[in-house]
Amino acid sequence: MEWLHSADFWIGLFKIVWINIILSGDNAVVIALAARSLPPEQQKKAILFGSGAAVVLRIALTVVAAKLLELSFLQIVGGLLLLWIGVQLLSDEEEGDHEAKGSSGLMAAVRTILIADLVMSLDNVIAVAAAAKGDMVLLILGLAISIPMVIFGSTLMIKLMDRFPIIILLGAALIGWVGGETVVSDVALKVVAADYPWLHYAGAVAGAALVIGLGKKLQKPRPQ
Repeated sequence: MEWLHSADFWIGLFKIVWINIILSGDNAVVIALAARSLPPEQQKKAILFGSGAAVVLRIALTVVAAKLLELSFLQIVGGLLLLWIGVQLLSDEEEGDHEAKGSSGLMAAVRTILIADLVMSLDNVIAVAAAAKGDMVLLILGLAISIPMVIFGSTLMIKLMDRFPIIILLGAALIGWVGGETVVSDVALKVVAADYPWLHYAGAVAGAALVIGLGKKLQKPRPQ
């Protein structure tokens, strides 16, 4: 238990928590978008299960993230998957029949949260792993502390989405932006991206535009 009295441990813990606060904003948006159509009691479960499972996934991912990012085409596949999730979340305007949504709706939301978090966390966990410096206790504690922060952020986002529907559109655009960035950041495109730095922003803008355009086109009409 000597680590409890180590200044380096507490400094490292603060770094990990702070990194997660900064980097978890987009994850909170994904969780809120995925859970917003569920009944209130299902929303709480989706946020809790999704946030908890996502953090566990991050802990496991941190061990192999650096190696994964070296694989060609992995980020292209992940980015395209994220674009697809963004389109699905924006187009999935439910008819409001909350009673008809059961465990299948809850599991679908949790599955969406996990897949999106897996893709969006590839770069994030590198920063967390660097702050932990190989200390697994520090890593697990830091990520565990971040769970209530993500849960609070997601709950707040759902309330804001109910009050200001434009946030749903902006949230989907954010997912598209990250998806586009992920695609053009792939190792296979490293040389091209180095020659044309503007591709990073072009890919992000194209991703956001694709999600908004396709998502709106496929959006289900609300019942009268």
